[in-house]
Amino acid sequence: MQVNTSKRTELIDITDHVKKHVTESGIQNGICIVSTMHTTTAIIINENEPGLVTDILTLRGRIVPEGAGYQHDRIDNNADAHLRAVLLGNSESIPIRDGRLVLGTWQSIFLAELDGPRKRTVDITVIGRINGTESRTVRKISTKNLKSRPYEPAYFEGA
Repeated sequence: MQVNTSKRTELIDITDHVKKHVTESGIQNGICIVSTMHTTTAIIINENEPGLVTDILTLRGRIVPEGAGYQHDRIDNNADAHLRAVLLGNSESIPIRDGRLVLGTWQSIFLAELDGPRKRTVDITVIGRINGTESRTVRKISTKNLKSRPYEPAYFEGA
């Protein structure tokens, strides 16, 4: 999924896009892995309430402040973004039951932009069973046209 961010730091709710992908995959029971391919972004799950979103962004700035003399700032001046990404993580795994993501009532899936604005890629991997048959599915979705574009997954044993 391609996401064009608009600020240096922001949380973008991608829950609906992930849900749509799971539905289109046909997987009834399995797991959905949402991951980011960038070292200055993260994937998190939390409540999408404006005050909490602001609190999360404020907290990340307090824990890892900008311009605190990091060695990497000599190269790109974005060490804070890399360090924040390390703390937040680059993926989330969500169970799929009866064709739906198993999320709590208030849980949303976010792309955390930590060094924008930029064009970002989020991978959505769905692994599971369609009517009792093993299936492996890996797809990307573009937010521009919301059409699924499958690509060939790396082969792996088991599951």
